[in-house]
Amino acid sequence: MKVLEINGGRTLEGTIRISGSKNSSVALIPAAILADSEVTICNVPEITDTDALTEILDYLGATVKRASESIVIDPTTIVNKEIPEEMSSKLRASYYFMPVLLAKFGHVEMYFPGGCSIGARPIDQTLKGFKALGATIEEQENRYIIHANRLIGAHVYLDMPSVGATINTMLVAVKAQGNTIIENAAKEPEIVNVATFLNNMGARITGAGTSEIRITGVEKLEGCYTEVIPDRIETGTYIIAGSLAGNHLKIDNIIPEHVEMLILKMQEMGVDIEVGADYVIVSKTTSLRPVKIKTQGYPGFATDLQQPVTVLLTQCEGESILEETVYENRFKNVRYLNQMGANIDVFEKKIKIHGLTELTGNQVEATDLRAGACLVLAGLIATGTTTISNIGPVLRGYEHLVEKLTEVGASISLKEV
Repeated sequence: MKVLEINGGRTLEGTIRISGSKNSSVALIPAAILADSEVTICNVPEITDTDALTEILDYLGATVKRASESIVIDPTTIVNKEIPEEMSSKLRASYYFMPVLLAKFGHVEMYFPGGCSIGARPIDQTLKGFKALGATIEEQENRYIIHANRLIGAHVYLDMPSVGATINTMLVAVKAQGNTIIENAAKEPEIVNVATFLNNMGARITGAGTSEIRITGVEKLEGCYTEVIPDRIETGTYIIAGSLAGNHLKIDNIIPEHVEMLILKMQEMGVDIEVGADYVIVSKTTSLRPVKIKTQGYPGFATDLQQPVTVLLTQCEGESILEETVYENRFKNVRYLNQMGANIDVFEKKIKIHGLTELTGNQVEATDLRAGACLVLAGLIATGTTTISNIGPVLRGYEHLVEKLTEVGASISLKEV
């Protein structure tokens, strides 16, 4: 078993360069199947999630070449066959294969996707989009058989602005006959990244990044070149790290607008932060003010930064309140923070963080990806040694985590026990 060991109290100085977005990459890689010729995707992070998706591509018969930060995918040799449970269960994003295989072949068989256990994550809105465009869906426990003799454009209203359902409906609609309108669509930057990729292939999509996306179906999509946007959650995580332990720590290769709500909240706290065109410089700040935070869909405060920012709230002088509105089971990190010396109360979908508290190293567990990131941040400022078990989920989402933090002065190592 691999664990992450952190000796806290080190100052972080230098520059951390942000990698390509995990949440964009995991949609772009399956989307390449829609092309009728070779696709090149640049700035793809080397993480276990992208490895798992390329494994599925290999299984389906695509030719995949990895060179540094780029992936070259030739989908012309793909054979449509059932995606087995041992592959689909590795990550939530495996369900992006549903719409692309349905759009390309009119048929898809696969098992329910996996991913972090952070609460109910149904795919009913994704299936609603498929049905609206003419697909029939047969569910056999956790196995899906989805078929469409012909996909017809339709008016799809999502009951909630789900990122996955928005992308999945968009992916299947690009090859449907006629026009599709997605209302109450999610607005996240990753959706714009996927729409740009599809338009580069020859799709006709407008409105990505707004609540209404319009798609005119096309018969053919050609290979192209696209670039993954910087990862806004990695950006936010390292900005928080700088506010906890930085000395003019520079977070580079970012899009500040993508983490604007985090930056505004940190300024409200009194964090020493300088915002540039494609970077921020942040330092540890004493006498931080408590704040109230409520997670929302983009451009609101990102649910994926809720757990990491909790560490910063333990260093504010007074009571902070954090409300989670997206997932109902995203406070698993609190137990371990309290073991390290935090004073946090949980009230259903809210937590109260009583600060300022000193944190002490302890043996903790990464119950999910962002909970693990939270504990890494806690370990960086804790007195003594923090050992984080079940570190696999964290490696799913942060490229070269250990190397990046070590290069700026952290004492952190991955060990086999």
